[in-house]
Amino acid sequence: MKNVVITGTSSGIGFDLVKIYSKKKYNVLSLSRSQISIKGVNHIIFDITDQKSIDNIKNIIKKEFKVVDILINNAGKLINKPFLDMSMQDFDSVFGVNLFGVANLIKNLYPMFKKNSHVVNISSIGGIIGSSKFNGLTAYSSSKGALNILTEVLAEEFKESGPKFNSLCLGSVQTKMLEEAFPGYKGQVKPKDMAKFIFDFANKGSSFFNGKVIPVSLSNP
Repeated sequence: MKNVVITGTSSGIGFDLVKIYSKKKYNVLSLSRSQISIKGVNHIIFDITDQKSIDNIKNIIKKEFKVVDILINNAGKLINKPFLDMSMQDFDSVFGVNLFGVANLIKNLYPMFKKNSHVVNISSIGGIIGSSKFNGLTAYSSSKGALNILTEVLAEEFKESGPKFNSLCLGSVQTKMLEEAFPGYKGQVKPKDMAKFIFDFANKGSSFFNGKVIPVSLSNP
């Protein structure tokens, strides 16, 4: 039975991913800042920007899993503000969740990855060079662009030893984060449908892809 770690599971895509993996009888470790309750799922309150929180998770995984087959970095933060209104604290908080925290979690869990383990970074279509951009998303889109480059570099650095690294760049999904950032805007995809796609990719995609930045969007990339 495979061991799966998923961040950002309190709602939206992450919550639906946990439900799918649980139904499929995987060993799931669900991580988010808020408590959730899904029967048979081990959920831990977790802050990806806090080293003590990461140390706690590392110790739990060492004891209970020993091996991480799939890591889905789904936790994300979005602040919608005009660039001139963005403080450096705003930038730090967005990059802390979307980039620095992801890098730190991967580094701490690295000893528990196998050669064929798969790290899936959930990015954004806005983080791809040449894609359509939106006002107010300077920190969010640039952090996701950096996450995409991190994915490519890690895949190269660990191409002999593993794990595999890929980045899925999502278009608009009707999540709580989208609703809060863009009130009234309707995403083109439901969270549960995107979760099904990510589930399939996380389980099968590493046989075909490594170091790839893949658009997953109905909109113009």
